[in-house]
Amino acid sequence: MTPGRIEDMISITNVTKKYFEGRPNELTVLRNINLDVIEGQFLSVVGQSGSGKSTLMNIIGALDRPTSGAYSLDGQPLERMKDNELSEIRNRKIGFVFQTFNLIPRSTALNNVELPMFYKGVGSRERKRRATALLELVEMEDRMAHMPNELSGGQKQRVAIARALANDPAIVLADEPTGALDSKTGELVMNIFLKIHKEEKRTIILITHNRTLAEQTDRIVTLSDGEIISDDYNSSAAVSFIEQSGGIL
Repeated sequence: MTPGRIEDMISITNVTKKYFEGRPNELTVLRNINLDVIEGQFLSVVGQSGSGKSTLMNIIGALDRPTSGAYSLDGQPLERMKDNELSEIRNRKIGFVFQTFNLIPRSTALNNVELPMFYKGVGSRERKRRATALLELVEMEDRMAHMPNELSGGQKQRVAIARALANDPAIVLADEPTGALDSKTGELVMNIFLKIHKEEKRTIILITHNRTLAEQTDRIVTLSDGEIISDDYNSSAAVSFIEQSGGIL
């Protein structure tokens, strides 16, 4: 660790992911990935279909394990953890936002946001207070009592973002969150992520094939055929981030 450096939230070292290992149809999806993400950074991972974005997301999100290499999240090595330990890490450390929203159809927006807190054992009064505050953060306070089928795609995604923040995760991991939305609505959702990043200093990782969205983040990592082919900082966003954080890259 360099003196004065902001603490790494994510540290991935020489990670390779293979499927059907040792068989004739062995497939290498990630090759020797090295990636450090510092706390409070807004990072985008871009690449074409088949580039390895989803596999990398699954490893970062503790949904899958690397075949080889090391992965630490918030100082904890994850690659040898048991399944129940990984589940606990996911529940405590990671908020997920998916392209398909994954809302509970027969629950209101408020109840959808409360659900992760319910499973964590948070009391009903505190659940409602925090869920209400999060829906206000994503500008959905006037839709709290609505069911998902009464919401537009952009509104559903904003509820999903609020739900991802429910247990105060260290990282928000967004997998193609605008992929099912038209470009105008997608930009509105992206503005919500930018707002959360600015106001709450969240570490956000955006998986996307949309370069226009990626260019609004602090840093763009590009994957191709399972390898990182570029790792670029958005100069204006990076300078602003460094100044706010009081650290160096």
